[in-house]
Amino acid sequence: MTIWREKAFTISTVKEDLDIETIFNFLNQESYWAKGVPREVVEKSIENSPLCFGIYKEDVEGTCKQVGFARIITDLATFAYLCDVFVLPNYRGLGLSKWLIDVITNHSQLKGVRRMMLATNDAHSLYAKYGFEQIDKPELFMQITRKNVYKQSIGTDN
Repeated sequence: MTIWREKAFTISTVKEDLDIETIFNFLNQESYWAKGVPREVVEKSIENSPLCFGIYKEDVEGTCKQVGFARIITDLATFAYLCDVFVLPNYRGLGLSKWLIDVITNHSQLKGVRRMMLATNDAHSLYAKYGFEQIDKPELFMQITRKNVYKQSIGTDN
């Protein structure tokens, strides 16, 4: 468990603090990369990702509201994939995404990972500030893309 504090905000890797409803609603309704994702898939993805980062805002009553999220798919040794990164619209422009990426790229469990990757439509300049670069040999990489996979039922063996 790791926690970072800055002004009225906290970043935490405590999975029990994650607001699954907030994460699901953003990914399902507002993201371009996971629109329509079923709640079960979001829950399973969080459960099986070793590092999830929540950004929280403390209100005057002392309760925390989740305002951002990112998760890392990794073996914590050789490879990491950064995904599902977001800050809720009302909290953008406060430097939270920069802080989040700085925390992630400097996290003690990720410092020794040989390759960290991500995919983005529109945030290349943000990630470049933290060492991310274009893939130098894209011809080496391959993928399987299953279109409309979220419209299929999710089985227990997936």
